[in-house]
Amino acid sequence: MKIIAIGRNYAEHAKELNNAIPENPVLFLKPDTAVLKNNKPFYHPKFSNEIHHEIEVVLKVCKEGKFIAEKFAHKYYEEIGLGIDFTARDLQTQLKEKGLPWEISKAFDNSAPVSEFMAKTAFEDLNNIEFSLLVNDELKQSGNTADMIHNFDKIISYASQYFTLKKGDLIFTGTPAGVSKINIGDKLKGYLQHTELLNFEIK
Repeated sequence: MKIIAIGRNYAEHAKELNNAIPENPVLFLKPDTAVLKNNKPFYHPKFSNEIHHEIEVVLKVCKEGKFIAEKFAHKYYEEIGLGIDFTARDLQTQLKEKGLPWEISKAFDNSAPVSEFMAKTAFEDLNNIEFSLLVNDELKQSGNTADMIHNFDKIISYASQYFTLKKGDLIFTGTPAGVSKINIGDKLKGYLQHTELLNFEIK
């Protein structure tokens, strides 16, 4: 099982980090050791002083596929959930400035809390799904899949040109604007439409 994550898929988020808006999806990977389930607490790592939250809609791959045509991409996922792409922004910045890979800033242990999943049939329009993140009951991020630069089908098709998708793989589809630093003691809640799917503490 692997996590395929999409960077810079919401224009306002790209702008807030002074990144160019990409022509194609920006892909990076997280290993299975990044997954944090069942709303278990996230323990703040000592190697970073600036961990940012990035709330994302997550697709769960339901069957193996390679070189998937965009028109068939909808057949490769049946469930949708929420995830947080925790990012060690200070490490990422340092590594980027040196022109080095920045996996350790994204792929570290427990850097991908994932919720339970909902059937995609529960949503009237997959291109109009609201999602949000509250930190200590304050709204920090609010997004809608209508604002994605690359929609679900484009992401699946593009990613499958490089990586064979396997049943159980997770695809993080990008974060909206509003990312910010987390602190020990913070309580995070994530909502998909109006359903609370994430609720855990930073320790």
